[in-house]
Amino acid sequence: MTHQYDPELAQLAPFLPKLGLEDVPAARAAIDELVAQASLGQERDESDLDIADRVVPGYEGGPDVGVRVFQPMPRAEGRPSLLHMHGGGFVVGSVATEHVGAANLASNLGAVVVSVEYRLAPEHPFPAGLNDCYAALKWVHACATDLGIDPGRIAVYGQSAGGGLAAALSLFARDNGGPPICFQFLGIPELDDRLDTPSMQAFVDTPLWNRPNAELSWQYYLGDSRNSDVSQYAAPARAAELRGLPPAYVSTMEFDPLRDEGIRYASRLLEAGVPTELHSYPGTFHGSAVLVMASVSRRIWAEEIEVLRKALSIAEPS
Repeated sequence: MTHQYDPELAQLAPFLPKLGLEDVPAARAAIDELVAQASLGQERDESDLDIADRVVPGYEGGPDVGVRVFQPMPRAEGRPSLLHMHGGGFVVGSVATEHVGAANLASNLGAVVVSVEYRLAPEHPFPAGLNDCYAALKWVHACATDLGIDPGRIAVYGQSAGGGLAAALSLFARDNGGPPICFQFLGIPELDDRLDTPSMQAFVDTPLWNRPNAELSWQYYLGDSRNSDVSQYAAPARAAELRGLPPAYVSTMEFDPLRDEGIRYASRLLEAGVPTELHSYPGTFHGSAVLVMASVSRRIWAEEIEVLRKALSIAEPS
């Protein structure tokens, strides 16, 4: 199938690896290799950050959860914070694979970024990953003073499956009297297990993510619950009530099977009275923003920083 990709992305797409989820260990190794290759020549000076791995208590007696804390230096009190959930279809990815992105967010925003090493499917299906993220959210609020964080400016952030987890976490915190979330950044979010949108039906061969991957992703993540009533906290698109959620930003890519579920969720948030911004980027595909040599990808990242600065009430750098 031929898609009208952005010309710069079209030149790069043939060189991207074919990522499938049929063999989970192989998929994890492939994403690690892709990230390593993408990072070549982009090493950054991290002397402006204090980076530390911590372990926080699990949710309701669950196992402890690893987090990586990116603290801008020199340390200051009352900084905003991002709780960062990595992508990877709930199956692959880690704090390490999105280390550079999390560090860039901390540096550019002057925010404390806490990246969550949540458990992965299929070994740990829903709700393990969500429980880990909720445990991390509770820890960030409980330790806000020690971390130098303003508890009124804690946002959740994720791309792809991480965006789905950020949406689910916002729902779960709202419904369970959880710690307040001031903003939800939902980048190319994975939200709907029903796989029935036009984009999900159409994009079976797109780079990095496609319908076959989405089918396996939900199969692994839902486990035995796939054949029962699927929870809204697993698939936020199933939520009947979106009122009372934090303000949101949703990004989608034109040739991404997840495109329409992101657009529909943003529309429903608006209908529910939730302040929401939606940006669908033309000529792009899932994950194409990592190809920073393309101008559209640089525009995506620049807008991300602008959106988060506004949402977290961060002054523009002088």
